[in-house]
Amino acid sequence: MSYFSFYYLSQYYYIILVLPMIIFSLVASARVNSAFKKYSSVYSARRLTGAQAAFEILRYYGITNVQIERVSGNLTDHYDPRTNVIRLSDKVHDSTSVAAIGVACHEAGHAAQYANGYIPIKIRNLVFPVASLGSKAGIPLALIGFFINSEFLAVIGVVFFSFAVLFQLVTLPVEFNASSRALSVISATDILSDEEKKGASKVLRAAAMTYIAALAVSLANLLRLILMINRRRD
Repeated sequence: MSYFSFYYLSQYYYIILVLPMIIFSLVASARVNSAFKKYSSVYSARRLTGAQAAFEILRYYGITNVQIERVSGNLTDHYDPRTNVIRLSDKVHDSTSVAAIGVACHEAGHAAQYANGYIPIKIRNLVFPVASLGSKAGIPLALIGFFINSEFLAVIGVVFFSFAVLFQLVTLPVEFNASSRALSVISATDILSDEEKKGASKVLRAAAMTYIAALAVSLANLLRLILMINRRRD
């Protein structure tokens, strides 16, 4: 197969496999921003802030060694297990909106996962070092292997990228479980009313779709690379 034929084949696989998943990812990202914006204007009756709601989750699980801090940015909320700190963005930390409380409680759910020894998050942390390398170097290595006609290098690239895909796959139950923990405690402690909880749930479901979309993009890229290797052998 000539270089130009292989190039056009690569672009063909990209268009039919990867591009639709990228569009899906963009739609998912737009939906989470839309849901957050909508429910950011719906305020809870109890007037708890995001930081206070996250503290309620921690207290429910008996977690006393996790701090809650403010971080700049938009939807930059995260839990850092290295420092035992939940960092909440400006629109979440001090807001009493349903959206802010949902996001804050989700991050506290991650802290609860670490405190309870949740197995999938242990697997994700174990895979992370190789996955981080694979997400950066996997596809470039594979493409270089294709262009210099080195199947060995191409396969190495695919193997590295597979770990990145595995990381995203394991991330799904981690994210779903954090939301499930958050919503369960929200109900048990009356942080939000039943109607308010529906709004928080919609925000968290929209956020979960972004993780599904990211996995879909990675799976499409992995399939693309595998098909390219097989065609190279023909």
